[in-house]
Amino acid sequence: MGQLQFLGDINNSLKEVSAAESIPQSNLIWTIQDSGNDSELVGLNDKGKIIKTISIDNVSNIDWEDLTSDQDGNLYIGDFGNNHKKRKIFRILKISVDNLHNTNATAEIIEFTLPKKQSSKDFEGFFLWNNTFYIFSKETKKFIVIKVPNKAGRHEAIIHSDFNLDGKDNKITAADISDDGKIVVLLNHNKLWKLSDFIDDDFFSGKIKKLPFDHDSQKEGVTFKTNSKVLITDERNGTTGGNLYSFNID
Repeated sequence: MGQLQFLGDINNSLKEVSAAESIPQSNLIWTIQDSGNDSELVGLNDKGKIIKTISIDNVSNIDWEDLTSDQDGNLYIGDFGNNHKKRKIFRILKISVDNLHNTNATAEIIEFTLPKKQSSKDFEGFFLWNNTFYIFSKETKKFIVIKVPNKAGRHEAIIHSDFNLDGKDNKITAADISDDGKIVVLLNHNKLWKLSDFIDDDFFSGKIKKLPFDHDSQKEGVTFKTNSKVLITDERNGTTGGNLYSFNID
C-alpha cells in the first residue's frame, strides 16, 4: 500500500468536485460538482486539466454527489445529496456513452423514494453492481445501504443493510466497486475502507481494512483505475484541495 500520490491540480474553475469515475471507453476521468453548480459532466486528463465539458440539458443540479458507470460505459450521476434531511424524491441520471463525445446530453431519469418508515437521509456515495445501485448514507456512526434498480421510472428503495465502521469520523463521501466485483472502497476525508472477500452483495461479510492517508481534506471522489489502484479527488477549500491523487490499495 502506497502513500497518497499527488497527480495534478484540478482546474480552478472546479471548486466543488464531488465525484470521480473512469471507464474503459474513455481516457478521461469524469467528474461533477455538487449543489448550486451547473448541470455539467466534466472530463479531466490524468493531470486534472479540463478536456471536455458536457451540458446536461433536461435536469438541474439539485445536489449531485457521486458518479458510477456500467460495463457499456454509460455514466450515472447520483443526484441524492440531502444536507437538510428534508428531501423526499432522489434521482439518478443516466448519461449515454454515445453522448460523451458531444457538448450536450439529455439524461434518462431514475427516481427513488425511501420506505415510508425510513427517515430522510443524506447520501453521497454509490456504485452499480449486477444492474442494481447500492447507495450509502453519510453518517457519523451507523449508516444504511439502500438498493435501487437500474431502470427508468420511480422506485421505492429497498433497505439492504446497515453497518457501523470502527473508529470515529467515518462519514462516507464516495464509493466504488472494482470491475471484477471483488473489492469495494468507501471514501472518507482522511482514510479509505477496503472491503474484500465478501459473499455475493453482503459487502461487510468479509475483510474490512482501514487505509489511512495521513492527509485530511474534503475528499469526495474515488474510482478504480485498476484493481489495485484508485484515483481520488478533493474539493478546493481556500489554498488546500482541488487535487487529483492516486492511491495503491494492495
